[in-house]
Amino acid sequence: MGTQVKPPLPLETPVTEFFWEGARRGQLLILRCQSCGHYIHYPEPICSQCLSEDLTPNQVSGNAILYSYTISERAWHPFWVDKLPYALASVELPEQKGLRMATNIVDCPLDELVVGMELRVVFREVHEGLTLPLFTRQELQGASE
Repeated sequence: MGTQVKPPLPLETPVTEFFWEGARRGQLLILRCQSCGHYIHYPEPICSQCLSEDLTPNQVSGNAILYSYTISERAWHPFWVDKLPYALASVELPEQKGLRMATNIVDCPLDELVVGMELRVVFREVHEGLTLPLFTRQELQGASE
């Protein structure tokens, strides 16, 4: 199998640890202000809308729309060399207009990606202890035709 290169690892802080722990459990958690209801991603210690510090992680649907993407054909880190080409994307979550997150699109031919396509989250352990929320195309459940 060869030597595995360790991926660049996120720095888990008291503000972000809920996100990474949720991903390890297969949950997409986004901070939500308990004062005004605004979702906050990337995690911050205060609400950008009302300045409240009363923020709580909330599980969101895991659905998204492909907002934008690019196909990476160059590895910016040795971990990605054997994964080329891959899709880097910004997806918008339906819970709030403008609620976007950076991710990768997986299990979808790159030439089939279309801005506006419906996506759903999948969780992949890409390295021991690192589970990422990635997105794939939304498919109708039970569709066999």
